Parts: sequence; structure tokens; C-alpha cells
Amino acid sequence: MQNMGIEVLFKGDNFIRLLSGLWVTLRIAVIAMMFSIVLGFLLGMIMNVRNRGIRGVCRIYLEIVRIMPQLVLLFLVYFGAARHLGINLSGEKSAVLVFTFWGTAEMGDLVRSALIAIPNHQYESGSALGMTKLQVYIYIILPQTFRRLLPSAISLLTRMVKTTSLVVLIGVVEVVKVGKQIIDASRYTNPKAALWVYGVIFLLYFMICFPFSRVSAILERKFSD
Repeated sequence: MQNMGIEVLFKGDNFIRLLSGLWVTLRIAVIAMMFSIVLGFLLGMIMNVRNRGIRGVCRIYLEIVRIMPQLVLLFLVYFGAARHLGINLSGEKSAVLVFTFWGTAEMGDLVRSALIAIPNHQYESGSALGMTKLQVYIYIILPQTFRRLLPSAISLLTRMVKTTSLVVLIGVVEVVKVGKQIIDASRYTNPKAALWVYGVIFLLYFMICFPFSRVSAILERKFSD
């Protein structure tokens, strides 16, 4: 193993630091996803109202999120908020805000599509049973919406976990940043360390994202039957 570069992973607390960086990555993604689910449901229902003005504003928001790269949004929030608004946001808070902004739009569009896909007779059946509109949503529409959305929501979480690698550019010490620190500290003593460090980071991402991807595919097949 001497001079192969792999020994740098087990030098001191380097591997523990990588796991700590992975925890930061997951924390950002999970917190942003929780906010995105709640706000996305509200946005999805708003996008289905008949008011053209409201639907137009929602469509503009959705298109902005889809066109604007997440990296640009991170820079706008992290650097722009501090410079022009006088708000001193940490890198992690900026990341959560940006990923929530992005995830809410994606989740909202998924909710909108799921609601549209539910046949009208489902609404009519609830009304025929004497239910109010709120009861129809709670007991009939929302359970079906959850069922349709679950695979897509898991897929969105997977994408969010992978996209968090961008936050290294605003100073967040997540798993990629920790890996770079280890490589820089070992540049002269272990010049081959980069391959092993980034290889382990790849495996860590794979171990997190692959199970989510498989669960999403299984649920999608199950619910489509």
C-alpha cells in the first residue's frame, strides 16, 4: 500500500472527516426537501386554480427555476444577499434556501400534474357522498396524490443530494470540500491521493443515491400496476 495514495484515507481522522462532510451534504438535502414538499403541495394546488393571473405568475416562477442554473442561484443568494440586502447568510443556510426554492418549483409541478391526472369522477363521487370540498381533498384526492408523487419525490431527493456538491463553491465544508482539503494537505507526501479520495467520495454518493433510485423505480412499477 506504500506510495499508492490509499493510506491517506486512514491517516489521522481523514475518513471520519469525510463522513462528517457527507452528513452536511445529507442535512442540506433533507432539510431543503422537507420544506420543498410542504411548499410544493401548496404551490401545486395554487397552480390548478382557474385564475389566469395566478397561474401565469406560477408559470413564470417555474420557468425561472428551470432556466437558471442552481450555481447562479447560490451565488445570487450567498453573495447578493450580503452585499445588497445586508443579510449575512451562512453558506449552509444559503444552500438550504436555494434548494428549497428549486425543489418547491419541481415539487409544485409534480403536484399539479398529479392533481390533473385524477379523474373528475373522483371529485364528483365525494360530493355525491355528501363530503365537503375539504373532505374530498383530505380523504380522496390527497391519498391518491401521495401515491402518484412518492416515486418522483424520492427521485427529486436523489437529484438534490447530488446537486449539493455545488455548495463547495460558496464555502460549505461538505464531503467534496473535505476531500479537497485532504488532497491539498497530502499533495507532496501522497501525490496519488486524489484518485483514492475522489473514488471514496464517489462510493459514498453511490451508497446514498442508489438505494433511493431503486426504491423509486420499484414504487413506480408497483403504483403503475
